[in-house]
Amino acid sequence: MKTALLVGATGLVGGFVLENLLQEDYFSKVIVLSRKQIAKQHPKLTQIIANFDDMENNASQIVADVIFCCLGTTIKKAGSQAAFKKVDYEYPLKIAEIAKQNGASTYLIISAMGADKNSFIFYNRVKGEIEEAIAKLNFNTFHILQPSLIAGQRPEKRTGENIANKFFPIVNKLLIGSLSKYKSIQAPQIAKAMVHFAKSDTKGVMIHDSGELQKI
Repeated sequence: MKTALLVGATGLVGGFVLENLLQEDYFSKVIVLSRKQIAKQHPKLTQIIANFDDMENNASQIVADVIFCCLGTTIKKAGSQAAFKKVDYEYPLKIAEIAKQNGASTYLIISAMGADKNSFIFYNRVKGEIEEAIAKLNFNTFHILQPSLIAGQRPEKRTGENIANKFFPIVNKLLIGSLSKYKSIQAPQIAKAMVHFAKSDTKGVMIHDSGELQKI
């Protein structure tokens, strides 16, 4: 029986990951690391309220076998590139460093299709940089999930994604064969795949593109 620690439980995918973890017998304890209390109670659930800008204060509590990182924002919501990088790079890396020091063996992160540390696109570059930084920590197993456009209703409005959500069911039908990995993917499907990979016996750095996530 394993202990899971989830960061980003209030997000679109993170909420579904939490539901999966609570229903999954493989995990006997589920820890949620969050800025604020979430409206969820369960015998397996423990909540840690943390200041993500001063994570060292909670270092002794970041103890688990498997870490699920579902943190993510947009530059528009964050307000600047620096603020975006704090959420999508600095926080995931700091949590990974503390968790590794505390004995975690597996780390899973939701990245993005097109992640590339050498990309001219700032978003893709940051995603590529965090993938590389965590890989260098040498977890026994590091799963990188690279979904395409994530379909679903977020708590906050993202105009571009809302428009895309209306048109992608039509576009998806045209994306076949080698293009199928570019289909939009539902948040529950990503969550399902994430928990599935966490239970596997694979070792090393594993990159899962959107096409693979669709098949789980």
